[in-house]
Amino acid sequence: MSLKGVELQIAIPKTFDAGKMADQQHQNNILQQMHANEALKKELERKQKTVNDTENLDAISDEESHNESNAEQQKKKKQTKEEKEKAHHPFKGNFIDYSG
Repeated sequence: MSLKGVELQIAIPKTFDAGKMADQQHQNNILQQMHANEALKKELERKQKTVNDTENLDAISDEESHNESNAEQQKKKKQTKEEKEKAHHPFKGNFIDYSG
């Protein structure tokens, strides 16, 4: 495929423009990644410098959860007992044949 002089006059400047646009887009992507990395670093530093004071809250929540867990355990025991009574079969498991 051969190009004529008139076609080259149009094609060559457009390739330069397309190359410039591609380069600008590539540079823009790199800058966006750098900004995202910097923001992530700042966020990590901020999180590392903040103090997590939850000792008092843990003690309170442990007491509450202990009281709640006792009530939950009692409910679970009642439920399992009721399920066992419901699942009782009239003759399965009542007789064991040792004869052989």
